[in-house]
Amino acid sequence: MASNKTDLNADILPIDTEYGIPLEEVDNPAFDSSQTPGNTGRTNGGRYDPERAADETDGDEDQNSESKLWRWLDGYLGTVKEVYTENNTMLWNVFYLVLLLVYLGYLVWACYYDFEEAMVLVIITGIGLCLYMYSIIRDYYGKEIYSLTCKPAGNFVDKHWRYIRWPLYLLILAAVAVALVFLTKDNPVQLISAAGLVAFILFCYIFSKHPRHVKWRPVIWGLALQFILGLFILRTSIGFQIFDFLGVVVQTFLEFTDAGSEFVFGAGFQEHFFAFKVLPVVIYFSACISIFYYLGVMQVVIAKLAWLMQKTMHTSASESLNAAGNIFVGQTEAPLLIRPYLPRMTRSELHAVMTGGFATIAGSVLGAYISFGISASHLLSASVMSAPAALAISKLFYPETEKSQTKTAAQVRLPKGEERNIIEAASTGASTAVMLALNIGANLIAFLALLALVNGLLGYLGDKVGIDGLSFELICSYVFIPVAFLMGVEWDDCRIVAELIGTKTFINEFVAYERLAVYINNRDSERATISVRSEVIATYALCGFANIGSVGVMLGGLTPMAPSRRRDLSAVVLRALMAGTVACFMTACIAGILYVEENYVPMTGSTVLPGGIGDVANATAMANVTNVYDVTNVTDFMTT
Repeated sequence: MASNKTDLNADILPIDTEYGIPLEEVDNPAFDSSQTPGNTGRTNGGRYDPERAADETDGDEDQNSESKLWRWLDGYLGTVKEVYTENNTMLWNVFYLVLLLVYLGYLVWACYYDFEEAMVLVIITGIGLCLYMYSIIRDYYGKEIYSLTCKPAGNFVDKHWRYIRWPLYLLILAAVAVALVFLTKDNPVQLISAAGLVAFILFCYIFSKHPRHVKWRPVIWGLALQFILGLFILRTSIGFQIFDFLGVVVQTFLEFTDAGSEFVFGAGFQEHFFAFKVLPVVIYFSACISIFYYLGVMQVVIAKLAWLMQKTMHTSASESLNAAGNIFVGQTEAPLLIRPYLPRMTRSELHAVMTGGFATIAGSVLGAYISFGISASHLLSASVMSAPAALAISKLFYPETEKSQTKTAAQVRLPKGEERNIIEAASTGASTAVMLALNIGANLIAFLALLALVNGLLGYLGDKVGIDGLSFELICSYVFIPVAFLMGVEWDDCRIVAELIGTKTFINEFVAYERLAVYINNRDSERATISVRSEVIATYALCGFANIGSVGVMLGGLTPMAPSRRRDLSAVVLRALMAGTVACFMTACIAGILYVEENYVPMTGSTVLPGGIGDVANATAMANVTNVYDVTNVTDFMTT
């Protein structure tokens, strides 16, 4: 029989003799006397430890001191933040005032030290002062001035436009005719370029998509802007000096690429001229463009140029912004300015976007062409002049038949850079250009190899029928002779320039400019060369991305931005390629009309730049890093 007696000691736990707490409960954190206030120095067993108590007391005092310090610092920073928030505008004004005083002190000292060397600083300061005064007048009195002057004039013109447009067009044409007579009286050969300009306009009108819907305002104003820009750059001393100086400054600016190239590739980097001298320029210039975007400089310049073209040519805000952007960035980068509006653009506007990309070059590759030895001033002026020409020809070749949804500037906003600081902007620009540089190199390898293959096949076929030296270049030198002649190229040089045009159209402008540089560098030698006039006309004619390979680049860049317009983009891209090509030829015609070799005295020697940047030769002084080839006829390029 089991015992019912209860074991009274079974549930009795060991007791701490000092405090009477069951020892198992001491293991529970809830009963951990060492974690409760007032038990400093006690162990988990609850026993008092004098040394531990002293250490913990010192730790508590240090912790309290640090806590007081952080509370004081937090309060101090809060006060500073509050003062800054309340006086934000005043503090920044004081900061700007201090910077201005420091700069003025530096300017005064520079003028005192050497006024001639400081002249550039004085000019830049004057321009900055004018821009600042303009911003003040615009912000405080702009609306009143616009309401009293521009708005009434604009309303009057819009109201009576159908009555005054034809007299105005006739007046413009008469002024152009008088200017042509005056400008070409000493050299009637320049009239050939004028005839070529008319021929290209007639070609675009005859093959226009909708000839009956052509609006002549954008066409005439586009040509007028192009002519005015050309007149200012090529026929006025101040315009020529400004662009010639800008060309030298840009070349000096690009020479700093050599510092990075030499560090990465070694002192002998120029021995591999294209890979280590030219392509790094693309990366460097792209980083600089990205910085300008971050600072907002590019947006301001593009917006002002777009406003000018929109007001004069009456084109939509979106296509005007794209055309202005094409002056500085490439055929796939400029549409990013209007990316949100691409799906809503009309077919004519999409055609204008593509034409602008084909008719101009990117600022990043501009430096590469300059490094070949092409005139920087002529490349800069060609980039500026081709923008209105591209819009004009686009509206002639593919007139607007739909209603634009981005007609006014209020419907379009320029995007801002997403970078958080200037370092990230530079890094983003450089990283983006890496793929661009690799694509340029890869395309050149592929196209030049294919060209060699084609020339080999043509040479083989030509030998079988007794035609020596048959090649792609030779064929182009005959096919494009009429185009070269209509642009105003001297007859003796027409075959060479025609070959360059064919190379640019069917391969790319990189190869064409490299071959043009050969003739430029041969100018002072007994080897084959062309006249300076032909060089200048060729420089303007080649200044654009209008080539077969760029069709894929254009579609590949625009389609992801507007996937719903894939069919429309594919339908107009070949027309845009032709329009962009003609726009380049028209820019060359303007150069042929206005260019006079006697007035061409390029800057040489020391460039007057702040800080003594150094001596820089003119744009043709790169011959020391490029070989002087012995080109005796048009078909010798592939063997040099």
